Amino acid sequence: MVNAKNHISLGKWVEEQLAQGRYAFALATLRKHFAQQTETAIKHSLIRLAQKGKVISVHKGYYLIIPPQYAIKGILPPPVFLDALMRFLGRPYYIGLLNAAAYHGASHQQPQEYFVMTNFPVLRPNLKKGLKINYISIKQIPENLLEQRKTETGYVNVSSPALTATDLVQFEKRIGGLNRAATVLNELAEALHPADFDKPLFDHAPVTALQRLGYLLEFVCDQPDLADALYAAMEKHDLPLFRIPLKASGAVKGFSSENRWKVIVNVEIEIDE
Repeated sequence: MVNAKNHISLGKWVEEQLAQGRYAFALATLRKHFAQQTETAIKHSLIRLAQKGKVISVHKGYYLIIPPQYAIKGILPPPVFLDALMRFLGRPYYIGLLNAAAYHGASHQQPQEYFVMTNFPVLRPNLKKGLKINYISIKQIPENLLEQRKTETGYVNVSSPALTATDLVQFEKRIGGLNRAATVLNELAEALHPADFDKPLFDHAPVTALQRLGYLLEFVCDQPDLADALYAAMEKHDLPLFRIPLKASGAVKGFSSENRWKVIVNVEIEIDE
């Protein structure tokens, strides 16, 4: 049986994977199927397939198979391959920030990059065919704050609306600043519910991010009901509030913090319409 497999060309093998609904493969798997071929021969075959736009390497030892419908772009949309890639890497993950917000209906600002949250050690950004995937490392992936969304190849993990909201505030520098975070939050608010603000979120999100989120919901996004719910939940769980600047890197002297969130308003937030 092994010999029969080895009589199949690598190109034919790739076509068979695609016909079976497989959009990717690990180099280690390929080596098993073509055990009688030299490493050099396999490498040259992969180079030829890559030159023809049939496959593309998105991580060392991991290749995507490009079906005809994605031939022009030369790469698959991230939701199609991310789950399998992260399993290959042995990493927990979720799609976050602007991309998660788009899943929840806040797609006003289409991101030029893809944001994937994972654990340590840090993964380098991946740039292929104009697609940039940014990996943001956090200490722990909050599995109970994730949702699974169906794709054409299976499922992907996406942050819940509440986790997306706190991430947008916490990692605002990664998406272009507080103005952009507030703009997306303004749309995302429709997907938020008072019950979302509870212990699972508080166990994960920094109190500083919750304070800034509350301030933005109340004074920028005009969402008093959500702001009240968040504040009441933080009081219920005895979360301490300390004076913090709205813009973390900004000056604090001479600015007011006369609000219940104890946020020093050291920057004016403008929402893009």
